Amino acid sequence: QVQLVESGGGLVQAGGSLRLSCAASGRTFSTNGMGWFRQAPGKEREFVATINWTGSGTYYTDSVKGRFTISRDNAKNTLYLQMNSLKPEDTAVYYCAASAYRTGSRTRNDFDAWGQGTQVTVSS
Repeated sequence: QVQLVESGGGLVQAGGSLRLSCAASGRTFSTNGMGWFRQAPGKEREFVATINWTGSGTYYTDSVKGRFTISRDNAKNTLYLQMNSLKPEDTAVYYCAASAYRTGSRTRNDFDAWGQGTQVTVSS
């Protein structure tokens, strides 16, 4: 089983930037697709971005395309989410997740390990 620990969340003004990190340990990080999800108060956890095991393939939900970038450093066992031009509607707890497959996925059920989450708050 892989263990995931997110960091980098915080409070930022609208238009600002944050970079989230997710440190992985346990199961070999470099052989699995990874993803970022988020959950706002009173809402379901939703897909944000995903990346395949090599980092050559990425996919984003429409609301973050052009603003967020998912990347990974397999040598450091770390996943990243660079978030630019942040909006108040991006406020949520952000979770990284490890897929059971080499490909990325938009489907929660394809992920079998989750971090504890990191809070991102964007003020207007």
